[in-house]
Amino acid sequence: MFVLASLLPGAPPAPKLLRLYVLDGGSLNIPDTAPYQLKKEQLTTSVMSVASFLVVHPKGTMIWDAGAVPDSSFKPGASGTLRYAVANKTLTSQLAEVGYKPADIHYLALSHFHWDHVGNANLFAGATWLVRKSEQDIMFAVPPSPRTEPANFSALRNSKTILIDKDDYDVFGDGTVVIKAAPGHSPGHQVLFLKLAKTGPVVLSGDLYHYPEERKLHLVPTTEFNRDQTVTSRAVIETFLKQSGAQLWIQHDFTANAKLKKAPQFYQ
Repeated sequence: MFVLASLLPGAPPAPKLLRLYVLDGGSLNIPDTAPYQLKKEQLTTSVMSVASFLVVHPKGTMIWDAGAVPDSSFKPGASGTLRYAVANKTLTSQLAEVGYKPADIHYLALSHFHWDHVGNANLFAGATWLVRKSEQDIMFAVPPSPRTEPANFSALRNSKTILIDKDDYDVFGDGTVVIKAAPGHSPGHQVLFLKLAKTGPVVLSGDLYHYPEERKLHLVPTTEFNRDQTVTSRAVIETFLKQSGAQLWIQHDFTANAKLKKAPQFYQ
């Protein structure tokens, strides 16, 4: 099911406890908040954060989401941009600060296929891709969805792939890293549960929510792939949060994300 980290030459020694590194993917200058049924004056900020995450388990490594701006778009001494995203650091350089190369990553899992989550997916084409078939299908649909950038994940077509066919997928087999189904925002949208020994349990939201105000006011964006599925998925995950005591980290919450420790610091 998984490969021992020690089989990857050059990677740091496997830790004894699960670690989570937050990688800074920059920000999204949202041009219009109307699709979220929110006015800008209702928001602390309309800007969204972009984050990727490096999960380091005693038995392997995984990238959760791959940012918006591809590393290849950066020019020396300048920020990288794509659509309305801006990033100041490459994903590769942040991994290097921790001691990893893209080739050291065992698994790639994307919350969903939208452009601001797949920017550097091609860097991890050598990893095993964990994806639901409905999401894989829409990613490679012809013509492509305008909500994504197919060139940024095209190499995944040839990746070793595990098609997740159940609601919960236990990545390392011990219940500490579990991908949970949460369809609606996209056909195969998913969130990530992490059982961190010292920080406590955490759920990474993908785009289950975008703004904390959206969660507080029970607002569903008008652009969901399936609104009813989103409502159901939110209810399921909210129940899980109560039962597990997990924190929900809204990945696009600019204010909350700014307070998180960034790599090379980590949570465990």
